[in-house]
Amino acid sequence: MTTYVALLRGINLGANNRLPMARLREMLTAMDASDVRTLLQSGNAVFEHVGTDPDGLAAALTSRLADEAGLTVPCVVRELADLRRVVLGNPFAGTDFDPAQLVVVFLSALPDTKRLNEIDRDRFAPDEFSVGEREIYVHCPTGLARSKLPIALSDKRLGVVATARNWNTVTKLALMADN
Repeated sequence: MTTYVALLRGINLGANNRLPMARLREMLTAMDASDVRTLLQSGNAVFEHVGTDPDGLAAALTSRLADEAGLTVPCVVRELADLRRVVLGNPFAGTDFDPAQLVVVFLSALPDTKRLNEIDRDRFAPDEFSVGEREIYVHCPTGLARSKLPIALSDKRLGVVATARNWNTVTKLALMADN
């Protein structure tokens, strides 16, 4: 059994894409997942599965959400080991950063370098980003609410599925998955 984390984009934001977390747990269980747990009401789930293909699990969950709940919701699924790597690889960890000013944009794949290079970093200063293996760390020292940088790192711009989680949620998911 492998521990996975599912990250659904845009669930329960305002009146859009409403999905009770009990329903998400049911859907994952119907996909042969076990020990399914959710965090918050925004489409974060930790589960065990015998499968070895996180991208296949993401595709199956995306399909199930469309078929059973009528929701077009992109999903990213990561193994616990990958989530641990993301936490340990935080490029801003050595700085005096406020966790409320850091988000991780989880990607289905690393975007084409050309797409990343087209982003004018100076335009967003003092906000900054750092590209990992299949994630982008976004640090917004003046606050996330005012920053336009996370929007510039959307899936439309990058050409891959992208879903962001604040640093506190990332670390809570890692802790939850470890237990």
